[in-house]
Amino acid sequence: MSPTAGHTPATPLTPGASLSAARRGRELTESVDGPVVDVLVVGLGATGAGAALDAAARGLSVVAVDAHDLAFGTSRWSSKLIHGGLRYLASAQFDVAHESAVERGVLMERTAPHLVHAQPFVLPLTPLVSRGQAALAQAGFRAGDALRLAARTARATLPAPRRLSVVETRHLAPALRPDGLRGGLLSWDGRLTDDARLVTALARTAAAHGARVLTRVRALELTGSGARVRDELTGEEGLIRARAVVNAAGVWAGDLVDGVRIRPSRGTHLVLRSDRLGPLPAGLHVPVPGETNRFVLVLPQGDGRVYVGLTDEPVEGDIPDVPEVPETDVGFLLDVLGSVLDVPLHRDDVVGAFAGLRPLLDTSSAHAGTAARTADISRRHAVLPSRDGVITVVGGKLTTYRRMAEDAVDAAVEACRLPAGRSPTASLPLVGAAPPRALAALRAPRRLVRRYGTEAPAVHALGARDPRLSEPVLPGHPVTRAELLWAVRHEGALDEGDLLDRRTRIGLVPEDRVAALGAAQEALGKSPAGRD
Repeated sequence: MSPTAGHTPATPLTPGASLSAARRGRELTESVDGPVVDVLVVGLGATGAGAALDAAARGLSVVAVDAHDLAFGTSRWSSKLIHGGLRYLASAQFDVAHESAVERGVLMERTAPHLVHAQPFVLPLTPLVSRGQAALAQAGFRAGDALRLAARTARATLPAPRRLSVVETRHLAPALRPDGLRGGLLSWDGRLTDDARLVTALARTAAAHGARVLTRVRALELTGSGARVRDELTGEEGLIRARAVVNAAGVWAGDLVDGVRIRPSRGTHLVLRSDRLGPLPAGLHVPVPGETNRFVLVLPQGDGRVYVGLTDEPVEGDIPDVPEVPETDVGFLLDVLGSVLDVPLHRDDVVGAFAGLRPLLDTSSAHAGTAARTADISRRHAVLPSRDGVITVVGGKLTTYRRMAEDAVDAAVEACRLPAGRSPTASLPLVGAAPPRALAALRAPRRLVRRYGTEAPAVHALGARDPRLSEPVLPGHPVTRAELLWAVRHEGALDEGDLLDRRTRIGLVPEDRVAALGAAQEALGKSPAGRD
């Protein structure tokens, strides 16, 4: 239900959507060595949480587990963009491009308009961009707008691309070097408030439809009839039995099922303080010198930070839980940024960095010789049934998580003859979603509305009842203590990492994480370190 103007609810607006430690404990007890459920989903990134929602929304009984937390893996390390598929046109992947544009429209106009908004980007026409390259880029942006039209996304949702004068370009990106600047190209795409918040909304919406969402539960062994699991908090093991099993473990999917080969690709982002670049009303597409269709993105976050990314480098060897950022990636991104900025940036200006691993499906032959660059591997997703009946979904990207989840559940329904109809998720609003006019009428700070949607007044009300909760967690960052408490009560946060690294993104800057640790411990009901 939606609140009327002026109503300030003190509880979540979507019944059954609250995740908490108490709910986890109860539902874990019900699931392990309990009755057979229709669907077990392993992995709670965007695709896994989306699959849990898809199956639950069809009326199936669902258990979804993750060895760590919601959005612990790749889904929190993205560029926070919902791409319309423009880059796939250049490589003639027309089906992937159209699918991306359709899913972008679904998120922006139906399922998550509170979390996904139109983001302007400027491609500066510097001396490093030839007139031929500029013409090619402009044609590409027009083709991207044609994708928008084909996907039936409204012009009011995504404005038209156009050429900018030098004055307009400098107004939208004052940090650009003026020497030789010929103007710019303005384009628009979808931008997430936060990728981890999207996963949290998916998991909570799945829970509202009856799914049991269990973090800190590791799948030790998968079969077509369930999984042997371990509670990572207690070490206790048991079985979860299911009629269908969906493996949505991303870059770790091949560890659970034989025959699935993943070729991870690392995407690195830098975190800078906003004051180093000055005001940035728009993001930037910065062409990589010497390449015709590769860009570094500059993404203002609205929280005193700017992200700069990203790379596309192959990763060999074991897959770490948290990927490290190599200095070569940092140097590359700073060099590209330095090619267009009037402000000199140094290594000391990088206050944080993060890297994510894309779970690309390796379709190359063992005898094919030199492998293709990961940047050239298709972003098509694949649904792969194993010999013993596990359904694995890999590939794809954040933008198309919903379609990936739908296809995986379709395969499970068909293979296991589950009593379910078609997926309703293309028109199913996530927790907090509402039409733009309803969101604009909410009596809560706009920043909270962009993170919590219709639940923003309830988050804000925590601070109204206890003024200390309205205080920022740390100076210079907008996250309040109320948001940490809300995450513990309603978003399944179990420890400081859940709060600082995923429900909020304070932890992306190590210095800020240390400063906020005490507030996180207080929200969890712990005594801050160093106190009795």
